[in-house]
Amino acid sequence: MGEAGDTQDLDRAAEVFTQVRPRLFGIAYRMLSSAAEAEDLVQEVWLRWQGADRAAVVNPAAFLATMATRLSINALKSARARHETYVGPWLPEPVDTSADPYLGAERGEALEFATLLLMEKLTPHERAAYVLREAFDYPYAQIAEVLRATEPAVRQLVSRARRHLADGKRTPVTAAAQRELLSTFVTAARSGDTTALERLFAADVTSVSDGNGAVRVARRPIVGVPRVTRFLATIAPWFWADIEVRWARTNGQWSAVLLHRDGTRYGVLTVTASADGIDRVLWIVNPDKLTAV
Repeated sequence: MGEAGDTQDLDRAAEVFTQVRPRLFGIAYRMLSSAAEAEDLVQEVWLRWQGADRAAVVNPAAFLATMATRLSINALKSARARHETYVGPWLPEPVDTSADPYLGAERGEALEFATLLLMEKLTPHERAAYVLREAFDYPYAQIAEVLRATEPAVRQLVSRARRHLADGKRTPVTAAAQRELLSTFVTAARSGDTTALERLFAADVTSVSDGNGAVRVARRPIVGVPRVTRFLATIAPWFWADIEVRWARTNGQWSAVLLHRDGTRYGVLTVTASADGIDRVLWIVNPDKLTAV
């Protein structure tokens, strides 16, 4: 093939890749809970796609998604090893879902912080099977091909994953209620109004701050209404004085993007809630995790 033919072939390869790219990122992000690592993985898929025998590929979209899933399984193993050396609590990296609410998927499953945190307990293969089935609606037979497993084995993987997630999951409030709770929480936290905060919280509310060792960031979860309200009242006089709040849709839910007065990003704050009230306050203030918001 001449130079013109090579260029045309690469153009076609790029066109196919661009079409399926949102799905590849969606798979990788759900597997790794990191937008930055998902971007790196998608770039690796593109490099491998350029070097692949594309003429032999019958279904390019399926081929690329399979590659992304298998690479994600390998990447997840090393990512978990890195989590063990992380300073303080580790939280998923928030990702902007305002333009793509489902992040390349058929459904918005496995995007919310509560689910991503629970999925950390799954094996890499359980996680992959769950993501492909619940978010992307893959048939069991196709997941079996991706994971090089039998169909009955895949059904077991998905079933086990669902059980693990159901064991730790509460029924969440509606999106509108979550936004209202978050807004009310920010107002009460800014003023240090402990009475208002107590009314918002579930009995076992937990405040978790991910700063990877940053100064003045709690390195352990704070649990229970008295401790969380006391913590928020203590930081209110100095913390909020320099902070502006902007609202954003991250991971299919509302978050407060915390900005310094000079416009630089300080962090992302969100809450998860059930009928009992806010059960988790999540602060992502590691600067490396703020690039996708």
